[in-house]
Amino acid sequence: MTKPDELVQIAAKVGEILLDRGWRLAAVESCTGGWIAKTVTSLSGSSDWFECGLVTYSNASKESLVGVPGAMISRHGAVSAEVAEAMVSGALERTGASAAVSVTGIAGPGGGSDEKPVGTVYLAWQFPGIETVSERFHFHGNRDEVRRQSVATALSELARLIQAASA
Repeated sequence: MTKPDELVQIAAKVGEILLDRGWRLAAVESCTGGWIAKTVTSLSGSSDWFECGLVTYSNASKESLVGVPGAMISRHGAVSAEVAEAMVSGALERTGASAAVSVTGIAGPGGGSDEKPVGTVYLAWQFPGIETVSERFHFHGNRDEVRRQSVATALSELARLIQAASA
């Protein structure tokens, strides 16, 4: 399991990469409830590369704050690749950020289904030079562990994707 100081180390790496490119990050979060933003802003100097964090926990806030179409949520569910991608694109459209990450999932202990069991999380990333990327994950553990793994993966994959796109 990722420890709190490991999350900060991952965030510091993301910050270095973003600073090097002159980019600013936006995070739009559902099941993590602002944990990405909390992790990033625990670093002194993160204001140089972190634009904002939006917690869009309800479907209504996904619609109003980042423009996810209600019909999309009805069709695919709030926990879906389509919604994660719309969240990340909406964050970039509505903020001054150049890179964004989104997370939507089922942290548990309730809320899961056969199709989308507890631990199902969709992450999406978007930044200059790539199409929107999303991926489905299935994390194990209690609510806190699922959320922590979501934050670690969101940030570490952002760093990996940016570095891969630059190679």
